[in-house]
Amino acid sequence: MCMMAASLLRRDKKTTAAHLKADLNRTDNSTGLRQLQELLDAVLNPEKPAADTEALDWCKCLIAGGEGFEEFCKTVRSYDNATLCGLVWTANFVAYRCRTCGISPCMSLCAECFNNGDHTGHDFNMFRSQAGGACDCGDSNVMRESGFCRRHRLRTGENVPSIPRDLLLMSEMVLPRFILCIIQYLRDGYIESDISTERDLQKVLQQLEPQISFLEELTKMGGAMRTVLTKILTNQQTFKDLSMDQDAGQSVGQRKRVKLSSSTKDPSIIESLKHKCFLEELLFWTIKYEFPQKMVTFLLNMLPDQDYKITFTKTFVQHYAFIMKTLMKSHESDTMSNRIVHISVQLFSNEELARHVTEECQLLDIMVTVLLYMMESCLIKSELQDEENSRHVVVNCSEALLKNNTYWPLVSDFINILSHQSVAKKFLEDHSLLMLWMSFVSFFQGMNLNKRELNEHVEFESQTYYAAFAAELEACAQPMWGLLTHCKVKETQEYTKTVVRYCLETLQIWFDAIGFIDEPAPNQVTFHLPLHRYYAMFLSKAIKCQGLDLDSLLPDQEMLMKIMVHPLQIQACLSEIHSNMWVRNGLQIKGQAMTYVQSHFCNSMIDPDIYLLQVCASRLDPDYFISSVFERFKVVDLLTMASQHQNAVLDSEQERPMLEGALTFLVILTSLRIHLGMTDDEILRAEMVSQLCMNDRTHSTLLDLIPENPNPKSGIIPGSCSFEEMLSAVADFKAPVFEPGGSMQQGMYTPKAEVWEKEFDPIMVVLRTVYRRDVQSAMDRYSAFLKQSGIHTGNPWPPYKERTVLHPCYKGLIKLLHCKTLHIVIFTLLYKIWMDHQNMSEHVLCMVLYLIELGLDNQVQDNKADEVRLREHCHDSWFPGTNLLSNLHHVINFVRVRVPETAPEVKREAPPSTSNEASSYAQVFSLVAERRRKFQEIINRSNTEAAQVVRPKSSSTRWVPPGTQPQLVTEILEIRESMLSLLIKLHQKLSSKQNSLSASWLEDMDMSRHTHGDGITAIERILTKAATRSCQIKRSIQDICGKVCPPVPPKKNNPTDKKAMDKEERRQRARERQQKLLAEFASRQKSFMETAMDVESPETEAAMDLGASEVMESEVLYDCVICGQSGPSTEDRPTGLVVLLQASSVLGHRCQNQEAKKLPTSDEEHIYPVDTCGVAHDVRLTLMQRFFKDSSCLQSVSIGWDGGVYVQTCGHTLHIDCHKSYMESLRNDQVLQGFSVDKGEFTCPLCRQFANSVLPCRPGRSTEAGAWHMPTNKKLCVLVKEVEDLQEKLGLFPVSFQRSQEFITSNLSKEMELVIKDIKNTTQKKYMDYGKNPGSPDNDFLFMYSVARTNLELELVHRGGNLCSGGASAAAKRSCLNQLFHVLAMHMRLYSIDSAYNPWTKLTQITQSKEAEPEVPMLFRDVPSLLIIFVLTMPQPLRKEHFSCVVKMLYNLQFTQALAALSAKFSPEERQAWSTSGALKKSATNAEKSFEALLCHVMSELSQDRSVYKGNTEETSMLSSSVWSPQSIEFSLQQFCLPFLRLSCLLQHHLYGDNLTGCLEEEEFSSLAVCLGLLPSALQLSNTVHSASYLEWPVSAFDLVTQWCAEVTGLSHMQAEQSLTLLVQDPLWAAPRLLQLPDNYNIIFQYYHRKACTACKKVPKDPALCLVCGAFVCLKGACCKQQGICECVLHSQHCGAATGIFLLINASVIIIIRGHRFCLWGSVYLDAHGEEDRDLRRGKPLFLCEERYRVLEQQWVSHTFDHINKRWGPHYNGL
Repeated sequence: MCMMAASLLRRDKKTTAAHLKADLNRTDNSTGLRQLQELLDAVLNPEKPAADTEALDWCKCLIAGGEGFEEFCKTVRSYDNATLCGLVWTANFVAYRCRTCGISPCMSLCAECFNNGDHTGHDFNMFRSQAGGACDCGDSNVMRESGFCRRHRLRTGENVPSIPRDLLLMSEMVLPRFILCIIQYLRDGYIESDISTERDLQKVLQQLEPQISFLEELTKMGGAMRTVLTKILTNQQTFKDLSMDQDAGQSVGQRKRVKLSSSTKDPSIIESLKHKCFLEELLFWTIKYEFPQKMVTFLLNMLPDQDYKITFTKTFVQHYAFIMKTLMKSHESDTMSNRIVHISVQLFSNEELARHVTEECQLLDIMVTVLLYMMESCLIKSELQDEENSRHVVVNCSEALLKNNTYWPLVSDFINILSHQSVAKKFLEDHSLLMLWMSFVSFFQGMNLNKRELNEHVEFESQTYYAAFAAELEACAQPMWGLLTHCKVKETQEYTKTVVRYCLETLQIWFDAIGFIDEPAPNQVTFHLPLHRYYAMFLSKAIKCQGLDLDSLLPDQEMLMKIMVHPLQIQACLSEIHSNMWVRNGLQIKGQAMTYVQSHFCNSMIDPDIYLLQVCASRLDPDYFISSVFERFKVVDLLTMASQHQNAVLDSEQERPMLEGALTFLVILTSLRIHLGMTDDEILRAEMVSQLCMNDRTHSTLLDLIPENPNPKSGIIPGSCSFEEMLSAVADFKAPVFEPGGSMQQGMYTPKAEVWEKEFDPIMVVLRTVYRRDVQSAMDRYSAFLKQSGIHTGNPWPPYKERTVLHPCYKGLIKLLHCKTLHIVIFTLLYKIWMDHQNMSEHVLCMVLYLIELGLDNQVQDNKADEVRLREHCHDSWFPGTNLLSNLHHVINFVRVRVPETAPEVKREAPPSTSNEASSYAQVFSLVAERRRKFQEIINRSNTEAAQVVRPKSSSTRWVPPGTQPQLVTEILEIRESMLSLLIKLHQKLSSKQNSLSASWLEDMDMSRHTHGDGITAIERILTKAATRSCQIKRSIQDICGKVCPPVPPKKNNPTDKKAMDKEERRQRARERQQKLLAEFASRQKSFMETAMDVESPETEAAMDLGASEVMESEVLYDCVICGQSGPSTEDRPTGLVVLLQASSVLGHRCQNQEAKKLPTSDEEHIYPVDTCGVAHDVRLTLMQRFFKDSSCLQSVSIGWDGGVYVQTCGHTLHIDCHKSYMESLRNDQVLQGFSVDKGEFTCPLCRQFANSVLPCRPGRSTEAGAWHMPTNKKLCVLVKEVEDLQEKLGLFPVSFQRSQEFITSNLSKEMELVIKDIKNTTQKKYMDYGKNPGSPDNDFLFMYSVARTNLELELVHRGGNLCSGGASAAAKRSCLNQLFHVLAMHMRLYSIDSAYNPWTKLTQITQSKEAEPEVPMLFRDVPSLLIIFVLTMPQPLRKEHFSCVVKMLYNLQFTQALAALSAKFSPEERQAWSTSGALKKSATNAEKSFEALLCHVMSELSQDRSVYKGNTEETSMLSSSVWSPQSIEFSLQQFCLPFLRLSCLLQHHLYGDNLTGCLEEEEFSSLAVCLGLLPSALQLSNTVHSASYLEWPVSAFDLVTQWCAEVTGLSHMQAEQSLTLLVQDPLWAAPRLLQLPDNYNIIFQYYHRKACTACKKVPKDPALCLVCGAFVCLKGACCKQQGICECVLHSQHCGAATGIFLLINASVIIIIRGHRFCLWGSVYLDAHGEEDRDLRRGKPLFLCEERYRVLEQQWVSHTFDHINKRWGPHYNGL
C-alpha cells in the first residue's frame, strides 16, 4: 500500500488529482477512496514540520480536482448563494454605522455596502473599528431592510443554480483530514511549550500561517464552500472516526477542567469540556492560543451560514468560562479582549440567537457566574465604618483586573444580551440570578475609600479612582440602564418590585456587614454606592412610568435614615473638597469630585444620589433632616446669634464655603425636579440650556456634555431628532468666522435671548459644572446679556426660576421649606448678615432668599388637625407654627446664646426693665439636641426594643483641653426683629438709603421688572409675593416701613467698608508709585543717550569725507528695538532690518491657466507638472545651454522660480551688535522655544514675529533726496553714452585700493557678506547651481540678481498680479527691497564681470562681433533680468534719468521680442498679408513708431537664410484659428510687454520712492508707461494707446532690429523649432493656486485611504497628500525613508523648497512643514455644524470650507505661515 502512495506522490500533482477525482465519481469508488486516504496519510503527516508547504500544495490540487486552483475558486464563487455580506474586518478598518437603519446599536456596514445603499439624510457616521467587526448588510435581525445595499436587497444569492455534486466532492474528502492535521499541529505545539514561555505559541502560529490562511481563503469562496465546511466542522461522526484513528492514548481535551468558584449555583458550568466535533476543538485551541487574528477571521467568515452560526454560538457559550480564565492569565489582555468582543458581538447582537442560547445553554447563569468568579479573584476587606469588625468585602481597585479593564469583554457581552427584551425578561424573572447579581453589585459598594489626611500630605497619589469610576459605570450602571429600558410600562411592574425588594435586602445586609448604626465614620468618603443607585433608579422608573405607589416600595423610617447617610456624606464632602479641606490628599481627590458630576457619570451617580435624598427628605421628619444637613456640613456652631463662636471641626476660613455649600445643597434638593416630575423633553431642554449658558458650544461638545442614559439602547440615542429640534429651539448657530491672521474658529451654538431671559437656571448650572469657574462664566455671560439688552446694568444676582410641578408622590419634600428648624436658621442668618458678622457673604444671603422664595411659592396644604397635634409637641417657642407665611412676621424678642467671654455681647448689662421678662422668654436653640430628640422619637415610634441599644455618646460635645480657648458663658441678646423686618433692613443696607422703602411702595410695585436684578430686586420680589399671599403680612410691611430706623452699627468699624476703603487707598498709592518710577526711568534713559552720542560723534565725523557730509542733511534715522536708541546706520555701527529669509517655490508652481488644477480622485485623473512656470524656465535654460556660451546663458534668464529666496521683514530695526548679544542671551536661555537659535532663528524683540537674519541698512540719505530725481532735459543719445560710461567705471571699482581696504574691513561690509552667506544658505544647492561649472562667479552672479527678481515677482503676485491698485499693498509693508538691492549691488560689484561683452552696446549700437562660441541672441534674452543686472551693476545710487534711459532701451528690445513672438503665431498667409500692409507704412515719417512697419521688418529679417518659420507649418494653423486684426495684435503686444513694465515700475517705486498710481485694468499699460517716463504725460489724453508710440530708438530702428534678428537667423547649428521655442516665450503666468479639492471629504478619503504608495507599493499607515502638486506620500513611514529622512519632509524639500502643505487623509487635518519645523494648521473640511473632525473621530460627513481653504492658500502665497501659526515644533525629519 505504501508503495502505491509513494508512486502517487512522485507523479505530477494535477494529473493525480484528476485521476483520483474520476475514480471517486464512479459508482464503485472504493479504490479511489483507498488511494486518496493513503495519499493523504502520506501527505498530511503531522511528523513533518508545519513550515513545509508541500502538503498545502497537494491539498490545493486535490480539492481543485485537476484544474488550476484559481479557476476552481472562480467556479465555486459563481455558485455563491449567500444573501448576507458578512465581510469580516480587523482593527483599524474603516466602516460605517447608520443609526436610522440599525436595529441593534452594534450594526455596522463595510464601505462598499454602505455606498451602494441609500442613506441620504440618515444619521450615520464613519468609524475606525477598534476590535474588528463584520458587515451586517442583508441581516434583517440587525438592520432594517431599507438600508441594505442593492446586491443584498435583491437577494441575488437566492437565484443561483444549485452546485454540481462532483465540484466539491474532493473538498468533502480532503478537508476533514486537512483540518485534523492543523488541530494536531496545534496540540503538539501546545504540549511542547507547556512549561516554556508563550513566545513559542507565536512560533507555532507563524509556522501554521499558510494553512490557516488557506482555510480563510476557502471561506471567501462563498456560500457553497461554507456549506461543505459547516458539515465537516459540525459533524460529530466525522470527528469521532478521525479522532479514534489517532492513537487512543492522547485523548483530546482531558486536562481541560475549568474549576469555577464555590459560589456558583450551577454545577453544569464546571463540567469539563469534552469535544464532540472539529469546531469545538478548533475554538478550544483558538482560546488556548489567545485568539490569533487569522483563526478569529476564519471562524467569523463562516457566520453567514445559518447552521454554523447556531452551532458556533452554542460552542462559544460552552467555552465561555474557559475564555475568561485564559483572559485573566493573558499578558496581552487588551488585544485578546478586542478579539473576544469581535466574535461575541456578532453572536449576541442577534436577538433570536441570544434568546435561543439563553434558553438552551443557560447563557445568563454562565455570564453572571463568570463575572462573580472574576471579581472574587480581587476582593479585599472594606474599611468603611467599623474597620476591625467589618464583614464586607469590596474589589481592590489597584488590581490589574480593574486597572486594565480586563472585565470589559464580559460586561460588554452582558450589556449586549440584556438589551434584548426576551433575555432581560428571563433575567428579571429568575430570582436566584437577581440575588447573585446583587451580590456582584455589592462588591463595588464602598470601593476606593478615601480617608482624609489631617497631618501631612500623602506621599503617593493613587490613581485608582479611574478604575473605580470606570468599573461602577461599566459593570454596575450600564447593566442597570439596560434593565431599566425593559421596565417602562405598567405590565412590567412586578419586575421593578422584585428588583427594589432585592436592593433593600442587599442594602440591609451591607449595613449589617459594615456595622453601621446611625453616624457615619468621620473623615471618610466613598463615591461608589451602586446599591443605593440601583434602588433610586428603579424607584424613579416605578413612579414615573409604571404608576406604582411610592410608599409601597419604601422601607421603614429607620432604614430610610440609614439610606440617607452615605449619599449625604458625599454631598458634604464635595463641599469640603472645594473648601480645600482635603488638600493633603492630593489632586486625585479633586479628580474624583469632578468625575462624580461629569457628564458621562452624573446621571448614574450624583443624580440618583440627590433623588434618593429627596425621597428620604419627603418621608422623614423635616426638622431631623435639616439639622442632619447642617451637622454633616459641620456648620452647626456657626449658626448662632452671637458675633463670635468656637467651631470644633472647621477652621475659620472654611466656614464660609461650607455654609454656602450647605445652603446651596438645600436649594438644589428642594428645587431640582429631574426625577420628580419633569418629562424627558424638559430634562433635555434644561440640560442643554445649562451647558449653553456656561459657554458657547460646538455641536459635538454639546452632544458629549448632555448626559444620556449610558446604555445606547436607552431610548434617547444621541443625535436623535429631538436633540436637533431642541437645539434649534434654544440656541442660535454662529457660523465660523475667519480673519486671515486670526485663529480658526468653529461653528458655535449660543443661547437665544429669550432663553437668557426666561430659562437661565443657575441651580442647574451649579449642579452640572465640573469646574467652579464655569459658574462664574455663566453669570458673566448672563450679566453681559442683561447689560446689552438694557434690562439691568449692575451686577445681577442669579435669577430665581419657577419650577415644574412636583409629582404628587413627592409632595412631602415641601415640608422641608416649612419647618421651624429651617426658619430659625434663616432668621439667624438674616440677622448675622445685617449685623455684619464674620464669614457671611453675598452668596449666603442669595441662597437664604432663594429658600424663602421657594417656601412662598410652594405652600403646604394646611392640615388643621396636624397643626393642633404639633402645638402640644412644641418644646420651643421660637415660632408658633411651621408655616413660613405665618412665621415671617413673627417677632422674636430675646435669644439666649453661648458666647466666649471675650465677645462684645458679654460686657453689656441686660436692661433692668426687661431682665426678668428676658430670662423667662429667651429662646434657646441647639440643632444637635433637636436632631437627637427627633431621631429618638422616630426610633421609638418604629420599635420600642431598639431604644435599649446603647447609642454612642453624641459627638458634638467635644472634650477641649483646658486653657486653650476662652470659656463659654451664656448671654441673653435683645433682638426684637422678625424675618420681615430684617428683610426690610437688609433692603436699606443693600441700597444704602435710609428709608429705601416708603410705606406705600407695595402699591406702586410693578412685578414685571422683578425677574432680573440684584439683591434689592430679590428682596422686593419676596416682599411683594408675601404681601399678595397674606393681608396680615401686607399690613406688617407697611407698619415696618413706616417707622423703620437705621440699624445701630456694632462698636467696631464695619469690616466690609473698611476693606473697600483700604482697597481704594492701596490702588491710589500703587498708581503714584508707578508714575514716579516711569519718570525716573525716562530721565535715566535720556542721560544715557546723551553720553552714548558724545562718545561716538568725534570719530565718526573724522572718518567721513566731504562727499558724505553733503548727504548728512537728510540722513535716515533708525530706532533700535533692543536698546531703544535712535540714530543713523553707520559703517562702524550698522543698523539692520529684522528679516525672515525663506526659500520659496511658489512662483515656480504658477500655471498659464487661471483655473486651479483638480486633485485626482480616481485612477483616470492625473496631474501633469509640465506646464508650470518652474519647469518652463528650466527647459528654456537647458536648451540655451546646449547652444550658447555658458556665461552668456547665465545672464539671459532668471532662476529662483523654484527655491528662490524670499526676504520679508516686520519693519523693525536694531543695531547689529545689539542683535548679537540678543542671540547670545537666547542661546543661553534653556526655555523650550519653537525655533532653533543655532540656525540663527529668533523672534523680533518688539513684535515677536519669527525671523532668521538681519539685513544691514545702507548709511546715508533717504530715498527722497532731491538731486537724484530731477527731471532731465538731456538728449537720449547723451544719456545712453552716460549709462555706458557708468558701466565702464565698474571695472575700476574694486581697484581703487585705499578705499577698498576700508571697504573690506568695515563692520558694515562684513555684515553684508554675512547676509549674503545667509541668503545662500537659505536655499538648497540644486537651486543655485545652474551653470556648467558650479561655484563659478557667473553662477553666483545669476543667483544674486535672481534673488532680486524673485522678490519683485512675489511682490507683484501679492499685489494681485498687477499694479492697478497702486499705493502700498499689505505686502509692501513687509517688503525690504530697497535695502536688499543695496546689499546685492554691493556684493555684485565684487565680481569683475566679463566686461568685454556688455549687453548695453548691443542694445544701443550697431556692432559687429563674431565669437567662437556664440552669445545668446538679444531676442532670446529675458528683458527683466537685463534690467536688474544693469541696475545692480551700475554705481549706486543711480540717477533717475539713467534708470529711465535703461528702461527705454530695454522696452525697445521687449517690443521687438513681442513682434517676433507674434509673427511666429501667424499662418504663412497672414504673414504674407501683414508684410504687404507693413511695407507701405515703412516709408512714412513715423515708421519707427508704427507696429505694422516694424512687424513687417521683423518678419522679413527672420525669414532670411535659415528661416525660423520653417518649423511651424502645421502647429500654428492649429494654434490660431482666430483672424488677427490690428486691435487683437495691439492687445497681444501689450500683454507681452506688461510684465516688464510692471517690474520696472515696481523697481522704480522701491529705488526712488515714487508713488504707484492706481488705475483701471484697461488703462494699466498707459499708466505704467507714463509712470516710467516712456511717454510724456501730455500725450496720455488720447484714448487709444499704441504700444509702438512709446518706442524711442537710439539709432535707426530698422538697423538695430536687423542686427538682433540676424543673431537668430545666423545660428547654423540650431533647428528652426528650437529657435521658435526660444522666441515664443510666454511671460504671462496666472496667480499661484493650491489644488482644487472636491466638496465632499469622503471622495478624497475613499480613494486615498486604501491607495498604495507609488514608492513602496504598500498602503501607507498614515497617507498624506501634497496640496501643491498632488503627490501621495507616506507620513512617518519607515518604508519610504531616504538617508534617515521621511517622505513628507523629502517631498517638502523637493516640491516647495522646504515648505510643504500636506493633507493627512486619516485625520482630515493639514500640516505645514517649514524647514526643520512643522505645525498642525487645522482642517479645511468642516461638518454640517461648522466643526472640524480631527482624526475623523466622529466620522460625520465633512464639506470643504472655501473660506478656510482661501486663508490657507493666502498664507502659502504670502509666505506667512511662520507668523500666523503659533504652535511650531521640530520634526527631526520624522514626518
